[in-house]
Amino acid sequence: MSKVALITGGLRGIGKAVTVQFAKEGYDIVISYRSEGEDLDELKNELSKYDIKVMFVNGDVTDFNRWGEIAKEVIEKFGNIDVLVNNAGITKDTLLLRMSEKDFCDVISVNLKGTFNVTKQIIPYMTKQRKGRIVNVSSIIGIIGNAGQANYAASKAGIIAFTKSCAKEFASRNILVNAVAPGFIKTDMTAVLPDSVKENINNQIPLKREGTAEEVAKLVYFLGAEENTYITGQVINIDGGMVM
Repeated sequence: MSKVALITGGLRGIGKAVTVQFAKEGYDIVISYRSEGEDLDELKNELSKYDIKVMFVNGDVTDFNRWGEIAKEVIEKFGNIDVLVNNAGITKDTLLLRMSEKDFCDVISVNLKGTFNVTKQIIPYMTKQRKGRIVNVSSIIGIIGNAGQANYAASKAGIIAFTKSCAKEFASRNILVNAVAPGFIKTDMTAVLPDSVKENINNQIPLKREGTAEEVAKLVYFLGAEENTYITGQVINIDGGMVM
């Protein structure tokens, strides 16, 4: 039976890199997305290079019932789900004095509740299999906080606590649950920052540079792969030494 990895928010940035990494390793892939466009076409073209099966699902992580349907569809198609990567996330940055209730709730709903929704719907199948790997994408902001990101920081800190709780609950079923906490990673979102801002951030990083999505993807892959047999409940920073 083929190994299957499901990645939420897998069309761009870290999610895309994770998707490609698992594809390179021969995993059949399930990718969730919210809106079609050039990103979807580009990824389809990229994945066509690999001898794997690919399933694209239109699924907003805030829709709990929809993810129940998706989980059934994936099992019907593949028969198993070996790896779940909860990557989907958004930002709505602003200082707390200006942050609306909607700004706060929207970020919590996607980043934290979305992680719960997808995990809750997938975990029964992993439990039945008596094996599985879950990797949740948090952030160093969930560890140290950041001005103007109270909503994002809260959501990513919540993911860390959620990860540790799930790791304790499902260890007896050989389901390993971990989180990665990326630092300043080169993506489309960081590309628009002024050079002066990038330089200032890089000066705070011992390695003096941004990380790449591919570097994060390799860590996510290891935690999700069968080679990981004894790491669970951990939060691993991948930030060039920015937080230590």
